[in-house]
Amino acid sequence: MRTAIISDIHSNLAALEAVLADIDGRRVDRIICLGDLIGYGPDPVACADLVAERCEWSLMGNHDFGVLYEPTNFNAAAEQAAYWTRRQFERAAQDDPASGQRRWNFLGHLRVRVSDNGYLCVHGTPRRPINEYLFPDDAINNPQKLGSIFDRVEHVCLVGHTHVPGVFTDDQEFWKPDELTERTFTVEPGQKAIVNPGSVGQPRDGDPRASYAILDTGDSSAKHTIEFFRLPYEVDLTVDKIHAIPELHDWLGDRLREGR
Repeated sequence: MRTAIISDIHSNLAALEAVLADIDGRRVDRIICLGDLIGYGPDPVACADLVAERCEWSLMGNHDFGVLYEPTNFNAAAEQAAYWTRRQFERAAQDDPASGQRRWNFLGHLRVRVSDNGYLCVHGTPRRPINEYLFPDDAINNPQKLGSIFDRVEHVCLVGHTHVPGVFTDDQEFWKPDELTERTFTVEPGQKAIVNPGSVGQPRDGDPRASYAILDTGDSSAKHTIEFFRLPYEVDLTVDKIHAIPELHDWLGDRLREGR
């Protein structure tokens, strides 16, 4: 079984379409999404529809939650983007009530955590699955936090939220994809790890290219592997769309060019 893992799309349709096209060329059996389909970007309705169509399931991210309910603990730009995003779903529902109801039902039934073939999947962390960040430097600067999170992991946990791809191991290390042989992490039997595929629509590791991963579970006797991928997309297309929307801050687009 080959599973493509995407996360943190953030209403960036150009990035999502590029990633899905790449996935389609890699003999993938299914796609899952770790949350934050929407928020920040200019194409929330199209992104939600595409995830609903292409993904076997998706999680609830903090921005998905903020659009559906209230954007608590958001900065001013993120809060304003959440309210603007909500209005786009409301307007789309007015134009097409049946599609609007289907779309709201999809967003409203996003799950907080999923146990998928032995892999725990959350948007944030197992402690606070929607909104706790697990940063790469926590492996060095906050070992108690990392240890507490690993106490809640039986084998491998898949997370998003930070927009930074890589692997945490239970010996308090974080490995960037470039530090892994052929950008691939091998899941050993009995090993604990937390894996972040990175962000499709808003990378924050200094690389503006879209990020995702493929989990290959092989057969029951094979070792599992997780391979990381980066690919360019039409960043300026998304930036220009953001700049054309008065309710969205320009820097939400500008930072896409820098991968921040």
